[in-house]
Parts: sequence; C-alpha cells; structure tokens
Amino acid sequence: MKKDTIRLIVQAASFALTNGYLKGFASGKIFKGDSKKICLPGLNCYSCPGALFSCPIGALQAVLGDSRYKISLYVLGVIGLFGVIFGRFICGWMCPFGLIQDLLYRIPFVKKLKSLPGHKVLKYLKYIILIVFVIALPIAVVNVTGIGQPWFCEYICPSGTLFGGIPLVISNKILQDAIGWRFFMKISILVIILMASIIIYRPFCKYLCPLGAIYGLFNKVSFIRYNINTDKCTDCRACVKVCKMDVNVRKNPNSTECIRCGNCLDVCKNEALTINIKEMVKKRKNEENSDNLK
Repeated sequence: MKKDTIRLIVQAASFALTNGYLKGFASGKIFKGDSKKICLPGLNCYSCPGALFSCPIGALQAVLGDSRYKISLYVLGVIGLFGVIFGRFICGWMCPFGLIQDLLYRIPFVKKLKSLPGHKVLKYLKYIILIVFVIALPIAVVNVTGIGQPWFCEYICPSGTLFGGIPLVISNKILQDAIGWRFFMKISILVIILMASIIIYRPFCKYLCPLGAIYGLFNKVSFIRYNINTDKCTDCRACVKVCKMDVNVRKNPNSTECIRCGNCLDVCKNEALTINIKEMVKKRKNEENSDNLK
C-alpha cells in the first residue's frame, strides 16, 4: 500500500475517532461534555456537531480574548508539547481539513500545480494570519465587557465552516433563520480553497493555516525530523521532484513547510535521507546487540 493511501486512512480514522458524537449531527447541537476541555493536536473545529474535543487555535483565541486571562499555560503547553514531538507531522497525518484537500487533489483530468505563483512570498501569509487574526485582534478588539472575538474562527477558518458551520445550519432551523453576510463570506472562502485544492496541493496548509505556521517552527527541533547524509546523497533531486509542499529537501529537509508525508524518504534510493525516529530505533538495537555480545 502506498504511503499516501496509508496517510489518507490514518487521517480518516483520526477524524472519525475525534468527531464521533453522531447525535450532534442528527440534532444540530454541539457536544459539551468534559472532553471538550481537552485540546487536540490538529485543527479540529470545536463547533463541529460531532467534535468530542477542542481545537488548539480556537482555544488560544478564546483565552486571549477573555477579560479574565491573557495567556494560558495549558493551551500553550499543549501546542508546544505536540510541536516538540511531532512538528508538522500533525498536518500531514492528523488534520481533518488536510484529508479533504488530499482527496480533492486526487481528482484526475486536471493539470496539477505544486504551488501558486509567488509561493516564496505567499507562504508567509499564514504567519501574518497567526499574528493578526489569532493573537492581535482577539486581544486588541474587545466589547464593552472586555471580551474579544475568535477572529480567525469567525471570519476565515474553512475547516470550521465545512465541519462546523454547514452541518449546524443544515440541522438547526434557528441557525438557518440567523445566517447573514458573515456565513456567506466564509462559504465563499471555503469554496475558493476547495476549488483550488483540486489544482494546487494543500493551498490552505501552504498559505493560510496558523496552526501549521506554529508547528512548522518546531520542525528543526521536533522528535520527528529528517536527516540527510551528504556523503550518500548524489543530488539526483528525486526528493525535490516528489515533494508536493514545494520543499528543497536536499538543502532543507526540516523546512517549516514540510508536513512529513514521507514521499521523499520512499524515493531516496541511496538511503541518504532518513527519519530521526528510525535512526534512534536502529541505534538502540545496535546498543542492545553490543551489550549482548559483552
């Protein structure tokens, strides 16, 4: 089984396990049990009727916009912990909206592109969204009670619209009567991203996702990272050609853009490119064998 297919299965299983509150989809109501206090590593909408847990970006905005708090060690700790362990492996293997983009990109009969023109500049847009919509606006723009809005969730997040907004509106008559310009604006953003995903590989992940921006900063130090043996590398550029995230793997195997899909590992015939966790397991086995010989 190809690694991309395995990834799709893992992503689908992850979504099913974390959004298993089927009653929510039928009733049009959000699950509010104790598990909602727990943040998932991926971008999983709190308002999805089936969601059993919280989204770290949504939780971060809620805390920053709350008049009682300006920082939450729990939320930052969760994001930091997952970042140190996984980096953007979470984006590649555990993100529900990443799954949707992957499936759309598989639609044939359309000329595929790795990235948009101007990719080298546009890829920094997600950091602007992180700073402005996730951090600055919830803190700076508050109502009379001193509470801010979750700006990214309410005005941009296509994952929230797809998994939360649309199912809730379909199954809830009250919400159907209350929809306005904001809902249609988010629908427009969602449609544009979904259409773009047929042609461009993961445009949301590349250019807009603030959680991907955070996890990308951990790629160089995360437990799961790539190493390249320059002595074995023949500079055939097979890894560069196969990378859908438009990363120069030969020069920067731990780029902030890498989602750890593993395709580059599969095409490296000389085994010049390895994953850190595999090397650690191999090293541990060698140590055990050495101890047994003593």
